[in-house]
Amino acid sequence: MSAYREDGRTIVLIPGHLSAADERRWVDTMLRKLDAGERRRRPSDTQLMERAQGLSRRYLGGAALPRTIRWVDNQNSRWGSCTPADASIRISDRLKGMPGWVLDYVILHELAHLLQPGHGETFWGLLTAYPRTERARGYLEGVAATAGLDLSDDDPADDWDPDGTEATQPR
Repeated sequence: MSAYREDGRTIVLIPGHLSAADERRWVDTMLRKLDAGERRRRPSDTQLMERAQGLSRRYLGGAALPRTIRWVDNQNSRWGSCTPADASIRISDRLKGMPGWVLDYVILHELAHLLQPGHGETFWGLLTAYPRTERARGYLEGVAATAGLDLSDDDPADDWDPDGTEATQPR
């Protein structure tokens, strides 16, 4: 038995031999499981803030304090971005449904930019405590390659934008 969403529809697969009562019970059970899984993989903006605060405490000693963090749908070549001047973080909605440890990496990456601009040695040092940094970066690189996103071979230190916006590039 399984359930998934496709083209705006919910598909529930169950054996054909079930009684009508068992069918209703299993459909209800599968829909609850599907909804619970989606809530875990697609947190609200409020849940993003809670997640960011927890990641900051656990990996950055609570030093990175975002004022806002929210999903956005206008980032075509970035997984996330932040503006240190107003402590705002934006997360690409393309991350919705990806594993939680990948989302955590992107959030943590943006939190680190609240403390350290650019992608220099000090910045990467902030991310060493997160055990899945390299794995998440590899995952995102694979997704970007599969989607045909433009990957930059530029020096990572050049990613700092003078207007105060820093971004997690799909590398």
